[in-house]
Amino acid sequence: METLTTITFEAELWRNDAACARLGVPTGVFFSDHLGDIAQAKRICADCPTMVACLEAALTRNEPWGVWGGQLFRNGKMLANKRRRGRPSKVPRPEEQLPEVPIPLHLLSELRSA
Repeated sequence: METLTTITFEAELWRNDAACARLGVPTGVFFSDHLGDIAQAKRICADCPTMVACLEAALTRNEPWGVWGGQLFRNGKMLANKRRRGRPSKVPRPEEQLPEVPIPLHLLSELRSA
C-alpha cells in the first residue's frame, strides 16, 4: 500500500536535479526575510532546470513561506513583490531590486499582491 510520503517522494524526484541541491546552498537563503538573501535565492532559481516543477509543487502544497521556483511565498500565496520594512525609498537601493524571474503562463492566476 502506498503512503502519502511515498507518493510525495515519487512526485518530487525533480528535487535531485534542482540547482539548490546541486550547489549546496544553505537552506536559510530560501527562507530569509532579508532582501539580499531573497535576491540570491531568486538568482539561483532563475537558472534552475526544475524551476517550473518546484513552483507547481509549492503551489500544490500551499507552501507557507520562502522562495520556491524563483517566486516568493507568504502565507501560502505567491507574491508579486517584497519590500523592506519601513517607509519605501524615493530612489530604490540596488539591494532592494529583486531579480525578475518569469512566472509560467499557466500559473499567473496564482500571483497575489503584497
